[in-house]
Amino acid sequence: MTSAALEILGLGLGILGWVGVILACGLPMWQVSAFIDVNIVVAQTIWEGLWMNCVVQSTGQMQCKVYDSILALPPEVQAGRALTVIVALLGLVALMVTVVGAQCTNCIRPGKMKSRIVIAGGAIYVLCGVLVLVPLCWFANIVISDFYDPTVPSSKKREMGAALYIGWAATALLLFGGCLICCCSCSQRDETSFPVKYSAPRRPTSNGEYDKKNYV
Repeated sequence: MTSAALEILGLGLGILGWVGVILACGLPMWQVSAFIDVNIVVAQTIWEGLWMNCVVQSTGQMQCKVYDSILALPPEVQAGRALTVIVALLGLVALMVTVVGAQCTNCIRPGKMKSRIVIAGGAIYVLCGVLVLVPLCWFANIVISDFYDPTVPSSKKREMGAALYIGWAATALLLFGGCLICCCSCSQRDETSFPVKYSAPRRPTSNGEYDKKNYV
């Protein structure tokens, strides 16, 4: 019963991580303007994401524009688009596979096959966490490198946006949830793989003695 509860907990964490990845993918705040000059007047803030960039005025007005050409985008943006979309689709597959093999469902009879299906779902969640970690770290490395590069103008410097932090939190949920699902399923399979065998009780023969076959 405890393993089933932990399995449900892992599934819930995986779903939250999957939703977090979709949210981070859609948000335009992967990179935001960095204001480091002393006498600068902050009139507008620039947000740059995977699908669009937005300009937020000091009055609160915001204008967003979708990128015109995919091939003209930087390689980190193209990779981020591809990987986050793949993770969104794999997260849906992991959800379906885990629900099919979960202990709380009756889609498949209990046994080794059911445990293997749940382990596959947990492994897909872990794979999702690893894949989405690539564009997040790539973007963070570029932002930090450009920020401390003296050759980059101050107007071109950027800081890490909220989408990166949401993505990192989603990655942690995916990895922890997937590992929890796999561990619970492995422990359950170990418990059921060695059934206990009981020997038949010894019965006396007609002459009152125990049969010799009862002894080894």
